[in-house]
Amino acid sequence: MNRPCDAVVIGGSAGAIQALPILLGQLPADFALPVIVVLHRLEGVVGHLDRYLGQHCALPVTEAEDKQPLQGGHVYLAPAGYHLLLEQQGHFSLSVDARVSYSRPSIDVLFESAADVYADRLAGIILTGANSDGSTGLARLKAAGGLAIVQDPDTAMADFMPRAALKTTQADQILGLQDIARLLSQLAPE
Repeated sequence: MNRPCDAVVIGGSAGAIQALPILLGQLPADFALPVIVVLHRLEGVVGHLDRYLGQHCALPVTEAEDKQPLQGGHVYLAPAGYHLLLEQQGHFSLSVDARVSYSRPSIDVLFESAADVYADRLAGIILTGANSDGSTGLARLKAAGGLAIVQDPDTAMADFMPRAALKTTQADQILGLQDIARLLSQLAPE
């Protein structure tokens, strides 16, 4: 079940800003995988989320840029107002296409494009949130052979998003934040 992966994608909304420091804060400095995060954020609000999360994480945290190549051992954030996609060449692509589930960036958009690139070498995590974004993307990720992980709804600040994901996808793991962090440490190839 806990097979090696080449990348990790994480999606969350309401409550995820509080959840991510717990999750990312337990990753060791030598964690080898790229971690790509979509949080629902307000457009036009300068937030410095990368700096905030970087204070809690041993890995470098930056906003993804268009055509930027992915590197292991980095945490990438989807910029506010842009969908974040992965391309077959291992680069990011930013899009201002229509909102998905009222959101841009959309978790579904990232998860679906990442599943197309990484298939069974991908782990996807749905965290706390207040809408159903991510449920379709997690189902696509799972259908491609990826590892589907959902935060235990009973531990989520807003349980709608993890419950929606569980209705759509047979999750491989349903865990609290501390246990998700421990699982991530086991996913990097040896």
